[in-house]
Amino acid sequence: MGMEILLRGVALPLIFFGSLAHSDDRFLTDPPDYIKPCKIADKNFVKCSTGSIQQLFDKLNTGIPGLDSIKSFDPFHLNRIKITQGNSQAINLKVELANVKINGFGHTNVLESVVFPKDYSWKTTFMLPVMKLQGDYSLLGRILLIPLNGRGQIFLDADNMTVVMHTKTHLYEKGGFTFYNVTNTRVNFTLEGLKSYFSNLFNGQKQLEDSTNKFFNDNWRMLTDALYTVITQTIEDILLDVLKKIFHYIPANFFVTDIPTPEQLYGKTKEKILKKFP
Repeated sequence: MGMEILLRGVALPLIFFGSLAHSDDRFLTDPPDYIKPCKIADKNFVKCSTGSIQQLFDKLNTGIPGLDSIKSFDPFHLNRIKITQGNSQAINLKVELANVKINGFGHTNVLESVVFPKDYSWKTTFMLPVMKLQGDYSLLGRILLIPLNGRGQIFLDADNMTVVMHTKTHLYEKGGFTFYNVTNTRVNFTLEGLKSYFSNLFNGQKQLEDSTNKFFNDNWRMLTDALYTVITQTIEDILLDVLKKIFHYIPANFFVTDIPTPEQLYGKTKEKILKKFP
């Protein structure tokens, strides 16, 4: 199990670290046993990296020791999402989600993990056998030409969702280690089925609500297209939050043992800027 260090101040015995759980400067100084080290120069790097990131996702289920800023990975909670989507006859929608709970990331199956040595950005492909989303919604606009103006509960249940995540990073130095500063995630996805339910779609007109929900489930592919931005932004918000916290805590050297220093990758001028503003 890796030791930890506090940058600002004297290193403290491990017995005191519980009281410092919210310090942004804590990080591992020894490789943990739940990460498989890989060399990007090796021809089998992608296979190695895929296994390493799978081990990381598996560890998130039980929690990464010392990383208390991630309270729960499965389920994951988001406070609020606001989205305006579409500008067509079929889709023109304003959506706000609140008190969102997402289940399913605990069963992530990593299919491929690629790291690009030019800038150390990533392309990660993974599959969620099931992803369930529930929360409060308000929406105004049209889905599949149906005019909607409602507030209530939303339930989405996606089957076999394959996600391709593109992640941008900047390298920075801390305590003699190289770290990833995760700056952006962008995802695309496909899925094999989507069940949905919106309560109170028409302010209490139960018959109309039931028939519309049935129509959405019978035409789940079209509903997926209509909600594509809602779903992608939800996944992006989750992953950006989680990845920022993980890779501020665990040095990139423990994932890619031959990763360059920021100065080696960017040159002295940019490295100084990134070190000051990680």
